[in-house]
Amino acid sequence: MLSAFRSARKSLGRFLFVFFALFAAACVPVDGPGGGGGKSDGSRAVKVALLVPGGSGQASDQILADSLANAARLAAADLSGVKIDLRIYQTGGSPAQASAMALKAVDEGAEIILGPVFAQEANAAGVAMAAKGINVLAFSNNTDIAGGNVFVLGPTFDNAARRMAGYAVRQGKNRIMIVHERNTAGEAGKAAIQRGVARAGGTVVAVSSYEFSQQGVSSAAPGIVQTARDTAASALFLTADTAGALPLLSQLLIDNGLDRGSAKFLGLTRWDVPAQTLGLPGVQGGWFTLPDPNLYAQFQSRYQSAYGSAPHPIAGLAYDGIAAIGALARQGRDLSAGSLTQSAGFVGVSGIFRLHRDGTNERGLAVAEIRNNQVVVIDPAPRSFAGAGL
Repeated sequence: MLSAFRSARKSLGRFLFVFFALFAAACVPVDGPGGGGGKSDGSRAVKVALLVPGGSGQASDQILADSLANAARLAAADLSGVKIDLRIYQTGGSPAQASAMALKAVDEGAEIILGPVFAQEANAAGVAMAAKGINVLAFSNNTDIAGGNVFVLGPTFDNAARRMAGYAVRQGKNRIMIVHERNTAGEAGKAAIQRGVARAGGTVVAVSSYEFSQQGVSSAAPGIVQTARDTAASALFLTADTAGALPLLSQLLIDNGLDRGSAKFLGLTRWDVPAQTLGLPGVQGGWFTLPDPNLYAQFQSRYQSAYGSAPHPIAGLAYDGIAAIGALARQGRDLSAGSLTQSAGFVGVSGIFRLHRDGTNERGLAVAEIRNNQVVVIDPAPRSFAGAGL
């Protein structure tokens, strides 16, 4: 049942969680400092370097590279009143090559770097660009590399935890127990949940963990249920994802007597990918966050029409990057940190997003419940950051 644990272990090294991406190319401009960098008057093309993991020899990397490039081209074509000179560079999955390609791109006139995907490559590109004064919009979600001239576009644990905890506390689920796996992702998820619950005004009543293995989950389940009872937890916030422990963990907690009527399952990651997860008995009634499903479906449909196949799950991040760059250029703003981090943010393929000065991001997410094997949105994604309560 947990054969996916093996692939999940491999994925931890790259620390990339494929759950969402965003559409449209709109930006709500705000007044504020511009900073360095040139401004676009609409008559010249903005030179953008897209760094993708092609050339590594891995078929999966090439599929991802092609999908990112296609999404970026689609975004550039959708822009109105702005020209994008998009040039694509292959990193080969190597930090050294990512650094070299970033330097080559700047020598060829690039004003901003979009990508790479994996954290070590993004970090290397950021270091190479720091002295050049060039910003990097990486597709990673690893906030350890964020800061300075590196901004991560990928979905983060902190963003999901804040949204989920805020909604749960407002619904009276304010006594929260954290259940996490003992590995890098699990520890990062636990910390994000703790911050999210504190910000929402809830209480972490207990923290339980398990070894990231089938036996580890089986051994820990009875104790987790007992702790939930002893602490009167009104919700169990799980870091487990669908590629790892979630299918087994959710079922074993119920088999060991957890009362789902009094203790709600909350998810840190998306529980609707793959779709087969929705049919699992253990996740019924659980809550998780996701981008606006209707908007993202529009992006998928348009991508399918343009390229004859479905986009990679994170391809929308490339669209987002081009959308933000194009929106700033259309307003005559530069590509400095001051412009990129405007508080009003941008609109992407599945909702609003904005970048923070520390290199992290914030996305407007919906809250959904799994009900009768279906995803039901119970709290829609906000349409602006003004009063969004995220």
